[in-house]
Amino acid sequence: MKQRLIILSDLWGQQKSQWVEHYQKLLEDFFDITFYDCCELGKINKLPYEEKALHKQFVAEGIDTAVKNLLAAEPEKVTVLAFSIGGAIAWKAAMQSLRFESMHLVSATRLREEERKPLGRISLYYGKEDSNKPDQSWVSKMNLRTDLIPEAGHGFYTTAEFAKYLSGKILNN
Repeated sequence: MKQRLIILSDLWGQQKSQWVEHYQKLLEDFFDITFYDCCELGKINKLPYEEKALHKQFVAEGIDTAVKNLLAAEPEKVTVLAFSIGGAIAWKAAMQSLRFESMHLVSATRLREEERKPLGRISLYYGKEDSNKPDQSWVSKMNLRTDLIPEAGHGFYTTAEFAKYLSGKILNN
């Protein structure tokens, strides 16, 4: 029986997540994969389908709603791969009761506001040029390591090249 892997989308949800296929194709032979659209988890109204409008809803109550819905859907231990806002949702779920083998959080910039961390194996990935990534003092305080991707901004995770890199890290974890 394959280990479970959950993938949490970024703020755009499934509608703009065709890039997730890169990860699914590389990992499906090794994991039983479930993809979560964070907009659906958080009961986000996609009209207007604009970054600021979506972000505002997530911050207002969407993250908390998504955490509650994720916890209800995932009672068993899982490996987590989460992108951007999905990383914040996974982190907060793990701070409550989400049981995880390991968490791989990519461009989860909202983590910079967290003051406690979940117990377990956590890998963080950020574009070196992402101005919203947590600073080095936060990383040190949390006793975490980050993998900084050179010459990359926030959305670097949508590339097939990074998907191959990260999938290899997940499989070797």
